Amino acid sequence: MSERDQFLKQVERLACSSVLHGSESLRKLLQYLARHAVDHNGLPLKEYQIATEVFGRPANFDPQVDSTIRVQAGRLRAKLAEYYASEGADDSILVELPKGSYALSFHHRAPANGRKATVGTADLAETSTQGKSGWTVVVVVLSLLLSVAIGIIWELARNRTSAPVAVAMRDDAAPAAFQAFWSPFVRQPEDPWVIFSNAAFVGRPETGMRYFNANRDSGTLIWDHYTGVGEVLAVHSLDYAFGLFHRQLRVKRGSLFSLDDADNTNLIFVGSPSENLTLTEIPSTREFVFQRIASGPRAGDLAIINKHPQPGEPETSLATPSGAPLTEDYAVIGLAPGLNPSRSVLILAGTTTFGTQAAVEYVCRQNSLEELLTRLGVRKPGELKPFEALLRVKVARGVPVETELVAVHQK
Repeated sequence: MSERDQFLKQVERLACSSVLHGSESLRKLLQYLARHAVDHNGLPLKEYQIATEVFGRPANFDPQVDSTIRVQAGRLRAKLAEYYASEGADDSILVELPKGSYALSFHHRAPANGRKATVGTADLAETSTQGKSGWTVVVVVLSLLLSVAIGIIWELARNRTSAPVAVAMRDDAAPAAFQAFWSPFVRQPEDPWVIFSNAAFVGRPETGMRYFNANRDSGTLIWDHYTGVGEVLAVHSLDYAFGLFHRQLRVKRGSLFSLDDADNTNLIFVGSPSENLTLTEIPSTREFVFQRIASGPRAGDLAIINKHPQPGEPETSLATPSGAPLTEDYAVIGLAPGLNPSRSVLILAGTTTFGTQAAVEYVCRQNSLEELLTRLGVRKPGELKPFEALLRVKVARGVPVETELVAVHQK
């Protein structure tokens, strides 16, 4: 087997390991960096290239304001150390991501003569260390000991009851804005529930479906396990955000939600009350309320009503009329105490699935979170209080392309 194939085989071994089993994003990043290292040795990688080609970030991605790639690289670096400190302790090939670089490197474990092979920062062929073999062995041994130490520390931190706090102190921790906003949801030991909307439909998928109407569809077979594309992408964004804290999510569709889920758990609702009917059973938004228009040319359309409009704020916010291509939507971000006051409820909802997607992406991006926290006067974890915010969303070809913070009301 060629050396290149050995390296790629080791990468697949890593990707299938228990250490990376629960993180698809890190597996994709590892495989991408490995392919680049063996096929384009010496060619530098840019954050923008990784962001757009691996994580699907838009063309306007700016690494100066979005630290996504640096954070993910830090997470991968820690996972590699953890792997070689545990199940990969006897592997013959070491895979490393040097700090401050995106050039993945491979090393054969150093034999007695002190020779090793590297790729990513050197040629694929073995590199001679004649005349310096003693120092090379020392460096390799110290590097391995450091990797083991990092892995052990990570494992101890993970198993402590205060694991989220311990992780937050790492040099590759979530950005400050994420810590300030998401602290109510990551400081608790249990993982939060994400409840996504799934409206009731009638009809058949192959012939056409429409929303269930109780006045005319009584007794009709109801389909209650469909959701919008915005909700799907929203859950993906939330998974990324919680991955920064090395935390997981529990996901459930709205029709399966029960009040038992709300008793002692943080909740994140994705989707408007018009489709996420479980929001009617728990504390919900009070300043920006979803309501159907009762009369006029937009009768029946879903709107967001501003109950206490401040100067310059709209009283009623409506998406593009249903008969025209959707170019504008509105969404709400709301934080409220849960049924158990020590827990929190976060509501992320648009009048359409695209507004919902935009609301979730807004709280999963560093620059927009910083904007929101500035408006709320929040500077550090523990300062965030219940609030509601209204967003205006520009949509192009079914994709939210621009989100504006229109209003913020603090409770």
